[in-house]
Amino acid sequence: MAGALIECVPNFSEGRDPAIVQAIEREIMSVPGVLLLRAEMDPDHNRSVITFAGPPEAVTEGALRGITAAVERIDLRRHAGVHPRMGAADVVPFVPLEGATLDECAALAHRAGGMVWERLHVPVYFYEAAAASAERAPLENVRRGGFNRPALTPDLGGPALHPSAGACIIGARGLLIAFNVNLDTNDLRIAVSIARKIRSSSGGLPFLKAMGAPLASRNLVQVSMNLTNFERTGLNDAFQAVETEAARQRVAVAGFQIVGLVPQKAVEAAAAADPRWKNFDRNLILENRLAEVQTLK
Repeated sequence: MAGALIECVPNFSEGRDPAIVQAIEREIMSVPGVLLLRAEMDPDHNRSVITFAGPPEAVTEGALRGITAAVERIDLRRHAGVHPRMGAADVVPFVPLEGATLDECAALAHRAGGMVWERLHVPVYFYEAAAASAERAPLENVRRGGFNRPALTPDLGGPALHPSAGACIIGARGLLIAFNVNLDTNDLRIAVSIARKIRSSSGGLPFLKAMGAPLASRNLVQVSMNLTNFERTGLNDAFQAVETEAARQRVAVAGFQIVGLVPQKAVEAAAAADPRWKNFDRNLILENRLAEVQTLK
């Protein structure tokens, strides 16, 4: 993978204490060659997402340092938030960008997972392209039951999870868009019903995962979505589906949130379908952020 560029988008179970998230970010960025693309926190989900990229070796080491910092600082026994979670360093996907394949990223995931168990004694699950079986490929299957009652035994370590850090779910996947639409109501039943209607597991849009979540700090509810194949179900498809179902229940859309970054191709497709997307924040486009940070280096 000489000259390859990969992305890592770890999700950590802390979204309320900036000092903890900044400490994790510093550890990731302490690795030469790592490019920080975006870091964000959400207090209602009590979750942070740090997006970074670089050569495979640097990104793998950055991920390990971030996981270590999270394990040292986050105690799931005292954690509360609306997002499902299995570990302090909850989900760590490796994503091929340039000059790398999904299989090569799966090999990196397996290597990283081995070191997490060996160094930290935190059990590891592998998901998506790194999964040991079809049953374990979907993230929602691996995370079923959560930190307190996991449905599956870990792939490495266990069977019991780490008492404070739980388990780490490490995998390899293609580009994914995390896209949340907020609704102008605090009635969680509405968000849950819309999520159930539009997600692929219920016969809705293909390659769309969705759940309803309360945003107590904002007195709103949210339809939280993952678009796992944006060429089949894009930003505008998902937004219009939520907007249509919300209108049927006489609820307005209060805005949307992007978690991480979005490929240029996805934004262009959305703008071609609906002019409202033409003003999409260029700082949230993956290719723009990569070009910007590479120039700064």
